[in-house]
Amino acid sequence: FDATSYDFDGPRATFAANNQVPDGQGWNLAETNVGQLAFYAQDEWNVTEDFKLTYGVRFDKPLFFDSAEKAQDVIDRGFVITDQPYQNPNTGETVFIDNTQMPNNDWLISPRVGFNWDVEGDRSLQLRGGSGLFTGRFPFVWLGNQIGSPDVFFLQAVDPDYKFPQVWRTNIGVDKRLENGLILTGDVSYTKDINGAHVQHWGLTDPSGTLNGVDNRPFYTADDQLNGFGLGAGPFVFTNSDKGRIWNASVKAQKTFNNGLYAMAAYSYLNAKDVNSIEAEITSDAFVGNPIVSNVNDDVLSYSKYGDTHRFIGVASKNWNYGNGKWATTLSTFFEYAQGARYNYVYGGDINGDGSNINDLIYIPTSSEIGQMNFSGAGDAAALEAFIQQDDYLRDNRGDYMERYAALAPWRGKWDLKFLQDYNFKVSGDKTNTIQFSIDVLNIGNMINSNWGVVQQPNNISPIGVTFPDANPDPNVYEADRTQEPIFSFDETLTNTYGFDTSLLSRWQAQFGLRYIF
Repeated sequence: FDATSYDFDGPRATFAANNQVPDGQGWNLAETNVGQLAFYAQDEWNVTEDFKLTYGVRFDKPLFFDSAEKAQDVIDRGFVITDQPYQNPNTGETVFIDNTQMPNNDWLISPRVGFNWDVEGDRSLQLRGGSGLFTGRFPFVWLGNQIGSPDVFFLQAVDPDYKFPQVWRTNIGVDKRLENGLILTGDVSYTKDINGAHVQHWGLTDPSGTLNGVDNRPFYTADDQLNGFGLGAGPFVFTNSDKGRIWNASVKAQKTFNNGLYAMAAYSYLNAKDVNSIEAEITSDAFVGNPIVSNVNDDVLSYSKYGDTHRFIGVASKNWNYGNGKWATTLSTFFEYAQGARYNYVYGGDINGDGSNINDLIYIPTSSEIGQMNFSGAGDAAALEAFIQQDDYLRDNRGDYMERYAALAPWRGKWDLKFLQDYNFKVSGDKTNTIQFSIDVLNIGNMINSNWGVVQQPNNISPIGVTFPDANPDPNVYEADRTQEPIFSFDETLTNTYGFDTSLLSRWQAQFGLRYIF
């Protein structure tokens, strides 16, 4: 790569000649001034005495103020190439990244409508629901990445056509009160991404190579890389996808008894899919941590990392009053049983040449294919076979690529307990004050038995290491030769998928409190 063949903006252009930063110009202050302007109007219409319609519309507009000028300030003190061509993978067009160009600031319009129908006219059976577009708070941190990182060594940007997240949500629910006081509730909702968030690498074209061996996925050759400063230089670009969606259903039963006892139990089911379960505020991290198989820029719909697929919860509370109202004791408990910690297996290494060592979903070989793989250790093949056999997901999906976040960790459960003791006394006239003592015990089952309330998690989500023969004769420079079959490794000591989490998630905790209420 010949840096002198490009035009550079800013005082650091001399860096290309002598690797030095001009005196007094070694620091950048990345300042971002943004805002969100919003308006909301709503009205209610009582169509009949038993049917009410609610409708409204919200308007949201991103405000960038002088952010373009602040971006230029950083550029003026940075190492920026202005005529470096990249490719927009969504359109195939050649583009030039301009970090002073703010994303789309059009109004986001969110209309919605809801209803409530008292079917019997006595609130014993109510049907409710609604549908509409919803816009949350804008995640301006991604714009801060663009302003703070215009340098060609680590280029981050937001697609000029990017629109901040917006979803369409529809729900329907029913509440039924029985004659004995039991209340039954059911809800179903569907959420669809309109402007979902996705991160791409605009310095990569489509992969043109194909690996040899049992894992014959596409890989990126040197001709597929547009940024001569390396894959880690980007540009990493926030763009949109509309593929994400969520199904959610829940049922609940609750009752308040005459003796001061309250009980509630509920179950919820969640099926959520997205194209990028973003858990990073840095654009490049959102890219390199998104598991994939082939083209890293494709918005592939798969399971979301977040949310419990199955979740049971319950509450029970009992209150006793005695001593002519001077004393009161309340005992409450909360329980949760859930399964939803999603995970996937990725290679420990960059098998496809996209620059990330943590995002390549593994290929799950059959028993015969394991015998065709190149392993660095004599016992690695047998150890991998044994590991696959004891892992439910791997055993059931041999001969396929791992799907992003398709595996579920074991069920987890815990009980919490709360004790309240009140002493009520009169201070003047009918005025009463209260001294309250409390004990809260979280995960009380673990306090009783150390084997209860413990969370299990995968021991290693990168169990298979991968490298390639070295194509560079210089012993100080490693250059992977992906025209040859990869070399795999597996830790022979890894025999079980799950281990026990030792954090506070798996431990009991207690808190004591004293309160004066007046």
